[in-house]
Amino acid sequence: MPEKERKTTFAGIEDREVEFAPLNVDENGDVEVKAVPERAAWGNKWQFMLSCVSLSVGLGNVWRFPYLVQQDGGGAFLIPYVLMMVLEGAPLFLVELGIGQRLRQGSLGVWNIIHPWTAGIGVAATIVSFMVGLYYNMIIAWCFYYFFNSFTSPLPYAFCPTTGPNGTVVPECEMSSETAFFWYRNALDASSAIDEPEGIKWWMALCLLLSWVLVYACIMRGIQSSGKVVYFTALFPYLILIIFFGRAVTLPGAGVGLKHLFTPKMEKLIDPTVWMDAATQVFYSLSVGFGSLIAFASYNPVNNNCKQDAVFMCIVTVFTATFGAVDIFAVLGYKAVQNYHKCIAHNVDKLSVLYPEQFFVNMSAEAYTDMLQHHDFTNETQLEMGLQHCDLTKTLDQAAEGTGLAFIVFTQAIVELPGSNFWSVAFFMMLLALGLGSQFGTMEGVITNMFDMNIRVRKEVLTGVMCIVSFLIGLVFCTGAGEYWLKMFDAFAGTYGLVVIGFFEIVVVTYVYGYEKFCDDIENMTGSRPGMYWQICWRFVAPILIIVIFSATVVTQIMNPPTYTIWNSTLAEPQKVEYPPAVMAVAVLLMLAGTAPIAIVFLMRRFQCVKVDMDIHQAAIKRIDTTTSTTGMVREAEMREYTDTPHNSEENMEDVKFQMEVVDA
Repeated sequence: MPEKERKTTFAGIEDREVEFAPLNVDENGDVEVKAVPERAAWGNKWQFMLSCVSLSVGLGNVWRFPYLVQQDGGGAFLIPYVLMMVLEGAPLFLVELGIGQRLRQGSLGVWNIIHPWTAGIGVAATIVSFMVGLYYNMIIAWCFYYFFNSFTSPLPYAFCPTTGPNGTVVPECEMSSETAFFWYRNALDASSAIDEPEGIKWWMALCLLLSWVLVYACIMRGIQSSGKVVYFTALFPYLILIIFFGRAVTLPGAGVGLKHLFTPKMEKLIDPTVWMDAATQVFYSLSVGFGSLIAFASYNPVNNNCKQDAVFMCIVTVFTATFGAVDIFAVLGYKAVQNYHKCIAHNVDKLSVLYPEQFFVNMSAEAYTDMLQHHDFTNETQLEMGLQHCDLTKTLDQAAEGTGLAFIVFTQAIVELPGSNFWSVAFFMMLLALGLGSQFGTMEGVITNMFDMNIRVRKEVLTGVMCIVSFLIGLVFCTGAGEYWLKMFDAFAGTYGLVVIGFFEIVVVTYVYGYEKFCDDIENMTGSRPGMYWQICWRFVAPILIIVIFSATVVTQIMNPPTYTIWNSTLAEPQKVEYPPAVMAVAVLLMLAGTAPIAIVFLMRRFQCVKVDMDIHQAAIKRIDTTTSTTGMVREAEMREYTDTPHNSEENMEDVKFQMEVVDA
């Protein structure tokens, strides 16, 4: 037998070159071939599960979910959220876990193996993950800034600064609030428009640099390093949530906040935007569509029970979001009651001056309310008398989303807690753990895909280059308009791309790969075949739901031009304005970047504009899989691809057959 020599770069968690030695034939005719290294694997099942928890349970569970509950009908919002989790989230989650575990590839390799025409799904997922990672690390930088300031006593956002020899309070702070002024002026030094950057803020640039250095240190060796860190990033937030729960539910006014949280407003369920919010929140809560779950699952043993993992993760996600909302609303209820009593105290002092003959000193809230009813003081009358309108329900209804909830509303409640420094440190440590855990998973999806493309550099070098490039691009978020750009990225870079990617993932697995074959794969891996619930959701329910969600979102955006919130320093309050045309053009490019690759790759490969990339497939074929059934499945997918591609020569076919023979040997 003539000797053949083959050399390839083995794509995996480490950058290693694998050399196939010349074939030696012994006297019995047996061929000796060097063993091919296996794909990297998790140290244990806990590392995989905690990595999924860190990825899925992120900042959105702490600040976006409570805002949506508050805005979209209180307890009634849990109905569409749970339904979307069952009908859309869980089926898509299992698709990503199952296909990644079976094909042993990142999202680029998985969709390329199923069919070269669908490889754009992996490209789109990589781009979306990269763009989300850019701005997500800026949020972590903000948390670092507040974390460092939490060690200052008193807290710097607990009081308004003064100017001049007489100690005059800064008007901008006096007109707004201490926490709002600290956020917009001290932390961000916000400009008045998105197209007015006003330079890079050095303190935020340093915090962003620290964030990327920490991310690099934890992911530079892939799951071999990040798999250890997740023990902290996944479990520590639950410890803080439990501590907050024990303190929050004992605060005066906590019951008011919890009642407001769980009181259902059923009339809200007829609003289609409520269902859209629930569906998109499921995507963010489970982190589907990023490709990170596929990468994580590819490091699992083939016999791992991915179906059980999907159900468990959906339950954990719903529980964490609800538990976090309980903590948040208990504290917000305390803050609302405190502000309500301050409002009444202000009005009582005012009445004491207006009516000195009346007895208003130390009047209780109940007595004040009875007095207003008996004297028939209307809102107009109260305004004429200089009285504030004290309404507890209205205070609780003042929704704050994202940064406003974390850095303005919640910090105001922290200031009023006994031992405020401790609670501030604990809260921002929790946000850091949540953010970093999700960031590790997001960037792992990007790095794994790049390695599955057989980029011939060490993983540490590639990861370092990615972090440096991301830091330099992320400096735009460190300008005076940084928060405005971040919210634009959040609104346009991820949302549309994730929905489109999720749709094509389900369609390709169900109708291209074949739902029956996928069910066979799940049965071979787990010992249990997916029932009718999974099959109906994959074939009909989930795709239809995603189409409806995407269509409704697009129609809503067309009918209501997108706006963003600026900080009006003159009025000392947030103000909504429309995006400038040039910025909207950037927003459209962000949307296309996360969706267009699916169509572009399809058209280029359909009409043979480019040669099918062999590297990804060779790397897949050369891996020794855990079971014979997996090797057979990869062989079948590869042979189908190469026999169906007209421009593959007989020489290429012989090369592929040779590689398969090596694996079998």
